Amino acid sequence: GRGMTAKESFWDRQAEGYAKRPIRDEASYQKKLEITRTYFRPDMSVMEFGCGTGSTAILHAPHVKHIDAYDVSEKMIEIAKAKAAAANISNITFRAAAIGDINPPAGSYDAVLGLNILHLLKDPAATIRRVKDMLRPGGYFISSTPCFGVGRLWFLRLMIPPARVLGYAPLLRFLTPNGLRKSITDAGFTIDQEWSHAKGIVLFVVAKKPA
Repeated sequence: GRGMTAKESFWDRQAEGYAKRPIRDEASYQKKLEITRTYFRPDMSVMEFGCGTGSTAILHAPHVKHIDAYDVSEKMIEIAKAKAAAANISNITFRAAAIGDINPPAGSYDAVLGLNILHLLKDPAATIRRVKDMLRPGGYFISSTPCFGVGRLWFLRLMIPPARVLGYAPLLRFLTPNGLRKSITDAGFTIDQEWSHAKGIVLFVVAKKPA
């Protein structure tokens, strides 16, 4: 196959354990699903990047017309396809690709989901700008992001670089809630609603592209 980057092999190694692990905070996860669904309509075309093993896409699929779901890990995508088939869900197209390699025509989607992914990207702000182009006017970008740049998590900064060198951790951006909000609004979105949990570390944002 194609040459694998360190990042892809890291996530491929994680895939099976990741698929079996329960969601850490089920109540927060359910709340984010509910908020997201208030924006969905049956005729919507949706894209999710960093979809992992497809759990969230599979839960949202009955509420929209179609979902294109991407992840850098081929193994995660294999698991996702099997899970969708087992759940009799046929309106998701799963593909192995990084967000930087996805080039849909401008205005292709009514909503784009980026859940637990922005802090793992080399240039989150550039990704947010690309997402805006992919959305039709009035479309929504829905994201949930751990903001490890807050004060009490400074010790993570000391631990992560050696761990990365050893191949245990992917790239990790130390975003702050304010920095993330600024990247979203600088890209030209308006923030329709936001909610934070995990003591304010995780920021969930629904951002709207002006109509």
